[in-house]
Amino acid sequence: MKILDEQNQTTVIGFYLLGFQASHSVRVILFFLLFMVYCVTICGNLLIITLVSSSKNFHTPMYYFISQLSISDILLTTDIVPNTLHILLKNGGTITVIGCIIQYCFYCSSEAFECFILTVMSYDRYVAICNPLHYTFIMTSKYCVKLVFICWLGGLSITLSDMITTSMLNFCGPNILDHFFCDLIPLLDVACSNIFTVQLDIYLISIPLVFIPTIIIVISYGKIIFTILGIPSNTGRKKAFSTCSSHLIVVSLFYWTIFGVYIFPTKGQTLNISKIMSLLYTVFTPMINPIIYSLRNKDIMKAVHVMKKKLGLAMSVDV
Repeated sequence: MKILDEQNQTTVIGFYLLGFQASHSVRVILFFLLFMVYCVTICGNLLIITLVSSSKNFHTPMYYFISQLSISDILLTTDIVPNTLHILLKNGGTITVIGCIIQYCFYCSSEAFECFILTVMSYDRYVAICNPLHYTFIMTSKYCVKLVFICWLGGLSITLSDMITTSMLNFCGPNILDHFFCDLIPLLDVACSNIFTVQLDIYLISIPLVFIPTIIIVISYGKIIFTILGIPSNTGRKKAFSTCSSHLIVVSLFYWTIFGVYIFPTKGQTLNISKIMSLLYTVFTPMINPIIYSLRNKDIMKAVHVMKKKLGLAMSVDV
């Protein structure tokens, strides 16, 4: 997918995504694995969204933030997985430059929102544990909506900045991307124009997107742990820790993979390892999130059982 411009230079108008170069049997196994993961991700996150929106017991700040995280996870996996499945079947696939940039921007927007919403959730847990008497006065419904709006606005703003700088790149060399989706690093590798502006933009964005949220989360949980250790009874400490343990696990998984791929990549890291790391935070983490929140939350498990009973009764009445 290349054309010639007036100076007889080759201009790339599309890319060829290699995906996972392996034997047919390995690709078939990976296809069914990713397909099952995608189905579980969609069903799990839709279940959480349905429970939070339909049950009054879940009309709290914590569950509201969890439902927003589920929306972000659905958008992220839908942006990545369907095209990846097509690439696995065909042992590669083509995508236009515009389509590639759009996919990258949707991915960037979802990841940016997740960074922000996880930070907000850590603040919510901090207020709940360290300042419980004023929790209802601080985390009002209007305030929570404003926080979520700021998170989405921040994610979209970063996406707009990325779209502008990335669309300014020229591609006139190889049109092969050794990846399963349009990520920034593979795009920069095949760009033939000056990438300094894009790199500068990424460094500037990483401050409000990664480093500041990380600092806020670390400080919040530092104070949370300090408060929990000050609780005299073992029962009180366990109960306080259980309210934030699920979020702490999700945050650890998300930031561990992000830092591993983009911030502190391993020296000599092969492309296959990079792809596997990318799979972790684009495909598997969105699936694990609802599982963690469901299995470690008795209220959600009870609501699921109640929903099953209602569905069973409805089906028996229909019969």
